[in-house]
Amino acid sequence: MSKIAYVNGRYLPQSEASVNIEDRGYQFGDGIYEVVHLHDGRYVDEDLHLARLERSLREIALPMPMSRAALSMVLREVAQRNRVREGLLYMQVTRGVSRRDHAFPSKPVPPALVVTIRRVPAYPTDVDKWQAACITLPDLRWARRDIKSVNLLPNCLARQTAREQGAIEAILFDEKTGMVTEGAATTFWIVDENGAIRTRFLDQVILPGCTRAALMAELRTLGIAYDEREFSVEDVRKAREAFITSATSFVKPITKIDGLPVGDGKVGPVVRRLFEIFARHVKGDVKNAA
Repeated sequence: MSKIAYVNGRYLPQSEASVNIEDRGYQFGDGIYEVVHLHDGRYVDEDLHLARLERSLREIALPMPMSRAALSMVLREVAQRNRVREGLLYMQVTRGVSRRDHAFPSKPVPPALVVTIRRVPAYPTDVDKWQAACITLPDLRWARRDIKSVNLLPNCLARQTAREQGAIEAILFDEKTGMVTEGAATTFWIVDENGAIRTRFLDQVILPGCTRAALMAELRTLGIAYDEREFSVEDVRKAREAFITSATSFVKPITKIDGLPVGDGKVGPVVRRLFEIFARHVKGDVKNAA
């Protein structure tokens, strides 16, 4: 069956779908995107993702292409037309089609909306097989990383460098301070040398991860303490455990960074439990996670 995409009001086979060459997303990266995990026919943390989409759009003065309720219907229709119950949905909103000029169109044009979905394996069941390695790299991205912009060239370069070194992610840090920001496409966490679960506080330097927020909500429900406090690359070297979170990584243990083991180089007890907690969250069964 052909993959079906939603493109500006039409459901089309992806092989026939196209956007105008003067779409500002294509020419300027003038747009916002979101990625949402579909589990057993249910979009995980849909409200968090749509709220973040709305916020990012406001930050660049770009209106929603339709109401949230209408957009939710489009997301479900795309999944249904593709007969996908376990997948990753991608949606992108750009400022639309206009004669090439850096400034916004003098006469507003309709925002452009594209939605696609692809099948992915279900949430992993074996945390030990889910572990991975990372590298560290200087953070070269723009100053407003809290906006989920389609401008991802520095992220792509970082991910490619990680791949070339046999890792799945690049953990980025501020060259001036040595403080860790986040992963190229993930939130980065450590269990520090004192046993505290830590990740960086939110500001304009990092993206407000939806999986980050969802995991924090479950930790609060279960009475598990965590600390939103920045840490350095040196702190990472001393950490007992480390992990990343995202809509595609869920809770992924990181057992090697820059070729060196994190802690004893195995999946630790804290991350093991967080993995199980988030698995229940994905399945809508966190009440049994205690």
